[in-house]
Amino acid sequence: MNMPAFCFQTVPTIRMEWGGISGLGQDLKGRFSVASVLLVTDRGLARSDLLEPVIASLSAAGLKITLFDGVVADPPESVLLECVAVGRKAAVELVLGLGGGSSLDVAKMAAVLLGTTHQPLADMYGVDRVEGRRLPLVQVPTTSGTGSEVTNVAVITLDGTRKSGVVASQLFADFVLLDAELTRGLPPLQTAATGLDAMVHAIEAYTGKRRKNPVSDHLARSALRLLGRNLVTACREPDNRPAREAMLLGAMLAGQAFANSPVGLVHGMAYPLGGYFHVPHGLSNALMLAHVLRFNMREAAGLYAELGDDLGVTQGGTPAEKAETFIRFMENLMDETGLPRRLRDVGVTEESLPSLAADAITQTRVLVNNPVPITENEMIGLYRQAF
Repeated sequence: MNMPAFCFQTVPTIRMEWGGISGLGQDLKGRFSVASVLLVTDRGLARSDLLEPVIASLSAAGLKITLFDGVVADPPESVLLECVAVGRKAAVELVLGLGGGSSLDVAKMAAVLLGTTHQPLADMYGVDRVEGRRLPLVQVPTTSGTGSEVTNVAVITLDGTRKSGVVASQLFADFVLLDAELTRGLPPLQTAATGLDAMVHAIEAYTGKRRKNPVSDHLARSALRLLGRNLVTACREPDNRPAREAMLLGAMLAGQAFANSPVGLVHGMAYPLGGYFHVPHGLSNALMLAHVLRFNMREAAGLYAELGDDLGVTQGGTPAEKAETFIRFMENLMDETGLPRRLRDVGVTEESLPSLAADAITQTRVLVNNPVPITENEMIGLYRQAF
C-alpha cells in the first residue's frame, strides 16, 4: 500500500526540565534579541507562588517585564484586546504565555496582533486566514492538558457564548519550556479534567477523518499510553515527579498530534458547554467523550480497539468488543479521579440542550474531522444521553 501524502508541523524548539523555569530568562536572552517581555497569565496564577520564580528569572537576565494577568477561562475578545493594548503601550518585543490553555491562547493571538497593524481580528477567525508576522512567542504550560503550547490553534469566545477558533502557522510558538514542577500545585480535579482533555486530543487525532497520518498516529498512541498510565497517580499523589512529568509530556505529544490531525465531535460539542455554562474545557470534553465514542463506533471501532490494546485494557474479543472495553476504561477513569459524570452535575439545564446543539452544529472546523457525520437532532440526542 502506498503511503498517503501528508504534512507535519510543530514548534521548532522544546525543552523539558524539572525546575527549568529558573533558567528561562537566560534562555530567552540567548535565543532572542529582545529587551522587553509581555508576560500573559491569569490572576489566580499571578497571585500564586508560581509567578515569583518566573519574574526572578526574567529580571536576572535583564529583561523588562510587562505583566498582563487578566486572562479568564474561555477568554472573550475584550480580554485579548486589553492584553494587546497593554503590550502595545509598553512597546514589548516578545510575548510569553504562562498558564493553562486560555493564557497560552491569548498569548498566541496577542503576539499576532502586536506584530501586525493592518489585519482586523475579525478577519483572522477560521483556517489559514492570518496575514503577516507576529512577535516572538514563548509558551510555558502550567497544566497537563490543552497542549496549546505546541498547537497552531487559539480559541476565543465571541458574543459572550460562542467560541471561534483561529488556526494558522503563525500560532506555533518559537520556544516551549516544559517544567513539570510547575504542575505540582494543580488540584486533583483540575489534574483529572486537564488530563482527560489531553487524552481526548490523542483519541480524536488518532481517529480523525481528514488529516490522520503516520506521525500524528505515533504521537497520539504514545501520548495516550503516558496519560492513561499516570493520570490516577498524578491525581492521588500531587508531588509524584515521574507521574507529573509523564502527564506533561503526554499532553504535549497529544497537542502535536491534534495540531496536525485535528479534533472532532467531542470538541465540537464541548465548546458550547464552556461558552454557555462556563464548564472547564477539559471537563466538557470528558463529559461528552463516551457518548461520542459510542456514536462513532460504526466507523472507528477498530481504531478504538487499537488504542485499548495500547493501554493494555483489552484482552481478546472482536474489534467492537475491545472498543467497548476501551470506552468503559475511559469512563472508569472519570470515576477513579472523582470527576462529575453528568451534564446536570455541572449546572447544565435540560431546556438548554437544543440551543447547545444549534451552536455545536456550527463548529464545522472540527466536525469535518469526525469519523461519522452528525445532524443537529443527533447532537440533541447525545446531549440528552450525557445529561
